[in-house]
Amino acid sequence: MRKLIYAFVLALAVNVMAEEKHDYPYQPVDFTKVKLTDKFWHPRIETNRTVTVPYAFKQSEKTGRIENFKVAGGLSDKRWTGGFGFNDSDVNKIIEGASYCLSVKPNPELDKYLDELISYYAAAQEEDGFLYTYWTAAKRAGAFPGARCRPRDNDRWSNIHEAHQLYNVGHMYEAGVAHYLATGKRSLLDICIKNADLVCKTFGPDGLKDPPGHQEIEIGLAKLYRATGDKKYIEQAKFFLEMRGRHGKKDTYNQKHKPVLEQEEAVGHAVRANYMFSGMADVAALTGDKAYIDAIDKLWENVVGKKLYITGGTGALGRGEAYGDNYFLTNYKAYCETCAGVANVYWNHRMFLLHGDAKYIDVMERSLYNNVLSGIALDGKHFFYNNKLATTKHGRKRDGWFGVACCPSNISRFLASVGGYMYAVRDASIYVNLYGQSEADIKLGKRTVKLTQESEYPWKGVVKLTVSPSKKTEFALNIRIPGWAKNQPVPSDLYTVAPGNEVKWEFSCKVNGKNVEAVPQAGYAVITRKWKEGDTVEFDLPMEAQRILSHEKVQHNVGRVALQRGPIVYCVEFPDVANKVDAVANLTLADSSKLKLEHREDLLNGMTVIASKGRFVKEEQDFDAGIETDFFMIPYYAWAHRGQGEMIVWMKRWGKK
Repeated sequence: MRKLIYAFVLALAVNVMAEEKHDYPYQPVDFTKVKLTDKFWHPRIETNRTVTVPYAFKQSEKTGRIENFKVAGGLSDKRWTGGFGFNDSDVNKIIEGASYCLSVKPNPELDKYLDELISYYAAAQEEDGFLYTYWTAAKRAGAFPGARCRPRDNDRWSNIHEAHQLYNVGHMYEAGVAHYLATGKRSLLDICIKNADLVCKTFGPDGLKDPPGHQEIEIGLAKLYRATGDKKYIEQAKFFLEMRGRHGKKDTYNQKHKPVLEQEEAVGHAVRANYMFSGMADVAALTGDKAYIDAIDKLWENVVGKKLYITGGTGALGRGEAYGDNYFLTNYKAYCETCAGVANVYWNHRMFLLHGDAKYIDVMERSLYNNVLSGIALDGKHFFYNNKLATTKHGRKRDGWFGVACCPSNISRFLASVGGYMYAVRDASIYVNLYGQSEADIKLGKRTVKLTQESEYPWKGVVKLTVSPSKKTEFALNIRIPGWAKNQPVPSDLYTVAPGNEVKWEFSCKVNGKNVEAVPQAGYAVITRKWKEGDTVEFDLPMEAQRILSHEKVQHNVGRVALQRGPIVYCVEFPDVANKVDAVANLTLADSSKLKLEHREDLLNGMTVIASKGRFVKEEQDFDAGIETDFFMIPYYAWAHRGQGEMIVWMKRWGKK
């Protein structure tokens, strides 16, 4: 009998070992292993930790988002405090961001606050694992305000198309994993597992088949699979994707119009779409299903070739917060929701982790430095929900909070983890994807490589890397050559450098002070050698101001020009026009006008501006008849900090053929 048991156990072990384990071929270096010390990102991350996260929790208390958990759990005598069905997700995202903050810097007060908050979750969770305060708290109070987010017919799983039962818990799974990794506590993770087990029992081939109206749970399930090793979670994520276009109401708004593997154009609500594309990447990597890779490759080509804003924003339409038609990229009515920008970063990072090509980091970086950063003020407590590329004299100001607060909560979790996008590894290779003063401890096989980066990026292009492996080791150092340094604003023909503005530059570098040749590969300069402690690599990226033109099919940009320098897109804002005798919309830049760079430490926490001369030229006028003025342009992310007024990214252009 013992021999039979031993043979059975051995056979089982062999089968488990034989089961192929899939994952992203390229692995990111976790943000907890990267310490940013630069003047650009470090202050923002600290502001996020000390201002944005505490502020977001206070707003969640003030608006009843947290109280609803207490009401649902019978811990409060108050009635349902109202709000939307997706309000739970805001608290989940802030918990995730707070957990990231705890990962890099202990904070006993915040740790205690999270413990108390999680106790409300435990109380609000129903016995079988269900957790949706819009249902439980409102049912306890005997009132269901509104209709869109409400389950109907006394069925908590009804109205999946409009309600947010699954969207909320997707964000909760992400928060639960983050909290567990940060603290080692299973309090929230166990709540997540109990809920996910219920979801897996409820939805499946023999159960409910309708996919969620708002994608996100797919990403959360993938993270839960990583944390627990339970394969049913990633299989459930794939099931939800497989059901889109096959069950429930067919609708382009939430990408249910056709099966995901048949979709070739990005349509509908941009946040939903970008979350779905990220979830598809997770399923592709973690299940090894190549069909999913082929599908998101096509969708990526569509977005980057026809639907991406110069700022890295996505979603041209305010109505439905949606992707527009191909080449439909408005400016004054541009939507470019902050959440869509964050999701675009997630998606493009995953695309890199699948393919290892720098072009995905090019798109990620563009969105990161422009669309995403525009969404939060320098003070850390004022926000844009959508990010226009032009405004009238009435201008805009960032708000302190929103009734629909997905963007502030989303950016609070994102900024805490920015360091995790800088480096990656595969086998005996390290990838340097983003630049900025930093220190990283990178696990490469059985050894650790300490990588120190000295840089004043994005204002200066000089970069020095100090490589210190724990033991002399041969590996490949892959240095990303940004697309903008090669006269390619984006990896498509959607935007091009204006003739005469091309950078005349070729990558060159020195190792320990001596010139070396690097091998170009997939957008990287690759240096392979036996590295020892203290080896240095030095190179200089071309930080020249460049005029950028749109594809001729982008009608809103015909006869217009935008400026960028490095990863930063620039805009003209009303305070920076010296002789403002007309609308900023009529300010015209000639192809022959010189562009002068000036670094201003006294302006908006320090930045490099682009100064030039232009003329106010109306439609019927010749350029020479316009009134001349000096002006300068600031980085797009910093607009709307000095009052309300005109702003424009795409200026009128004079001198075009």
